[in-house]
Amino acid sequence: MNNTILHADYLVTMDATNTVIRDGAILVGSTGRIDDVGTFEQVRSRAPDAAVKRLANRILMPGLVNTHAHSGILRGTAEGLPVWEWLQKFIDPMHRVVNEYEARLASELCYSEALLSGTTTIVDMWRHMHGSAEVARDLGIRAVLVPYVGEHPDHDYFETLSTNEALIRKWHGGADGRVSVWVGLEHLFYGTPEAWTRAARISREYGVGFHTHSNESRFDVTETERRYGVRPIEALEKFGLLDCPRILLAHCVWLSSEEIKLLSQHPAGVAHNPVSNMKLASGAAPVIELRKMGVPVGIGTDGEKENNNLDMFDEMKAASLLAKVSTLDAAALDAWSVCRMATIEGARAIGMEDQIGSIEIGKQADIIAVRSNIPRLTPLIGGSDGNIHHNLVHAVQGGDVDMTMVAGRILVENGKLLTTDLGQVISRVNAAAPQLFSRRDEWLASNSAVAEVTA
Repeated sequence: MNNTILHADYLVTMDATNTVIRDGAILVGSTGRIDDVGTFEQVRSRAPDAAVKRLANRILMPGLVNTHAHSGILRGTAEGLPVWEWLQKFIDPMHRVVNEYEARLASELCYSEALLSGTTTIVDMWRHMHGSAEVARDLGIRAVLVPYVGEHPDHDYFETLSTNEALIRKWHGGADGRVSVWVGLEHLFYGTPEAWTRAARISREYGVGFHTHSNESRFDVTETERRYGVRPIEALEKFGLLDCPRILLAHCVWLSSEEIKLLSQHPAGVAHNPVSNMKLASGAAPVIELRKMGVPVGIGTDGEKENNNLDMFDEMKAASLLAKVSTLDAAALDAWSVCRMATIEGARAIGMEDQIGSIEIGKQADIIAVRSNIPRLTPLIGGSDGNIHHNLVHAVQGGDVDMTMVAGRILVENGKLLTTDLGQVISRVNAAAPQLFSRRDEWLASNSAVAEVTA
């Protein structure tokens, strides 16, 4: 899209003051960046020759940043267990048998779902991620790819740090800069001391981030204390993993005040996954305390199997409600805070706030349009003190997204994904999933003793 003005009824910028512009407009330049922002009259006067794309009855806002997800095709087949038992029965056996075709197909399905529901940037921890990189390139999404690494004799069926490093070399900065590759570790327990040291070294050597799960459950904390004599965040510091250029930790439900302080002293962000934390009975993360200490907290959907969707608007509502019910404070985590967590604060959590997360001149044109002429958004009252932000958090659903743009390119228009045949993707997943489940069941039947071993 070359020098095009997007013109909508409202523009929610998510800038430093949460500016809302009635009759708002964005000039998208030929480089895929935002060249101007203002009222339509202002932008049109400064770019009289630009084409105009009128988006009537629409709200324009930054694309959503999903700070923690897992591609997969296990939706609705991994239910009813707390996190560690759930891993042993459903998830780790799947990782033992999933093949490259299934892994690539899972990313195609999940990235399609993400784009259709307004996510423009996704942090994906998954398997065989050269396929994920190709999918991100072809579909047009912005992706931070984090291989599921297991470097431990009991977890030698995941990716390795060697394959992770090879992916960094081939794909970091790929797809015109839309694909980033970080160092991943499924969990501290899934690595050896030598692996921890090497993970931190690779992160520093290539200047990329490090991502893992931490403090997700009570078991996580007590087992870390038993094994290493310290709590999880203290263990990450002890083993050098907080010295990476950027750290993103998923969940962080069971944090002590000392751990929160420790995170605030490092370039660390947290990915809050409220639906997953409720579904797996993990608990409610101390989001308010983290943000008070200056730790950027983004929102993540987690995987399709523990959510069971990748709808970030659904996650935004859950984040707000979980904060209120867990603190017994109806004012906790107000709507503007949640909007920021899903956009600019999520961008900050992954170290990309200078590029994405708000609609400001010079940033990437990662923009979505939400339909406003629907019952769920009625009445709609404009202005920063109106009700747009409340409706975005508590009323909008992912299916209300009408347009998704990444780097100035429209990927979803009129609610339809333009960059792949979604029907074919769904058919291929439905054909492939039973085979994956069958191999997983065969492995479990032959290795019941292994499956029962606690991580």
